[in-house]
Amino acid sequence: MTEIKNDRSYIKTLLKIAIPMMVQNGISNFVSLLDNLMIGEVGTNTLSGVAIANQYMFVFYLVIFGATAGVGIFTAQYKGKGDTEGIRYSFRFKLVFNTILSAICVLLFIFFSRNLINLFLLGEGDPADAEETLEIGVKYINIILISLIPIGLTQAYGGTLRDLGNTKVPMFASVAAIFVNLVGNWLLIYGHFGLPALGAEGAAIATVLSRFVELTILIVYTGKHPDLFPFIKGAFKHFSVPGKLIGRFILRALPLMANETLWSLGMTTINQCYSFRSLDAVAALSIESTIWNLMGVAFIAMGEAVGIMMGHILGSGELADAKKKAGIMRRVTVLCGLVCGVILAGISFFFPLLYNTSTEIRSLATVFILIAAANMPFCAYTHASYFIIRSGGNTLITVLFDSVFTWAIVVPLAAVMSYYTTLPIILMVAIIRATEVVKCLIAFAFVKSGVWVKNIVNK
Repeated sequence: MTEIKNDRSYIKTLLKIAIPMMVQNGISNFVSLLDNLMIGEVGTNTLSGVAIANQYMFVFYLVIFGATAGVGIFTAQYKGKGDTEGIRYSFRFKLVFNTILSAICVLLFIFFSRNLINLFLLGEGDPADAEETLEIGVKYINIILISLIPIGLTQAYGGTLRDLGNTKVPMFASVAAIFVNLVGNWLLIYGHFGLPALGAEGAAIATVLSRFVELTILIVYTGKHPDLFPFIKGAFKHFSVPGKLIGRFILRALPLMANETLWSLGMTTINQCYSFRSLDAVAALSIESTIWNLMGVAFIAMGEAVGIMMGHILGSGELADAKKKAGIMRRVTVLCGLVCGVILAGISFFFPLLYNTSTEIRSLATVFILIAAANMPFCAYTHASYFIIRSGGNTLITVLFDSVFTWAIVVPLAAVMSYYTTLPIILMVAIIRATEVVKCLIAFAFVKSGVWVKNIVNK
């Protein structure tokens, strides 16, 4: 009976961490949906140009996420250990490391944005549409890059608070930023209240403003509540971190950063393979991914919460019971994925009708949404497994499980089908998504082995 109560207690704590992230991600993705609809009203080429540009923003975001998450493994375990100084060191490192990475990405986008976007426009389609899409994408990304350093700093602040189990403050900051983004989009995309109708460029400006708002809220709130966040006391007296810790942080951060970078580049390459077969698929997949992101918030937040909780458990030294708790948490995550998948399938025939685009693109989007719905429980399983494996700091296994799998199996499969077969785009997408089942089997073996059950802060 005590065991059941303990299990319920862990599930309750898991939900306490996960629900604010669900709310944050849910509102964020709902506004992304509205953004997508607003941009789609301008035209299909605008929708495609912004979608392509956001593929590269997706890569950037995951580079920063990976760097932050690698050090966040220590933050979570320091929390379990009760080591405030360790948390402070990890926070400082995130600030500096993320700023350097963001600056590098700004330079890459300044010099290579046109070449990068053009990679998606080499396949079938009208050359005039491709040229217009290219120009829209370049203008959009050249404005968005202003937000890259604020995003890096936001991840350092927000990631640290989440690793400590405080997910409400990042949620409120994100909600405020989302509101600014939504209002800014409405004003600047269409030109209300005498403002110019800027289309995709207006959407980019609104996004940049929202990122500065989010960062400002996190800085001010954390700084004004040192009693809640003791690590902030003296955090800016200097930026020194013990050399031994820098080495350990880098050893954990670089593999995760490489993993997130390689995985996101793999996803971008797969989407480029789709675009080679059909430019319509770019717009249809943009519609599908928008609703998938909205419906997937529950299991995505649950997966991240599982990682945070497992970090606290491992940091506190409860190694013997970690595997059992991981199993309970993963089952709850898969249940969320199953429920979300059923709902997603139910709205698949109606959602594409909201877009001002062709009947062909709407039909493609409907089928893509149905494929995504069927795949969602498997994605939930692998997502939770990823964060469980990562919580013990075994980043090499994380790389093998995630990015190596993507580049060794999924990317070659997509390339072969795109360039060397005549398979319909729908079947191609279905086959690629079905590889998630294989990944589930690998995840089961990794988690069951217990190689991730490690405390890395008592060294």
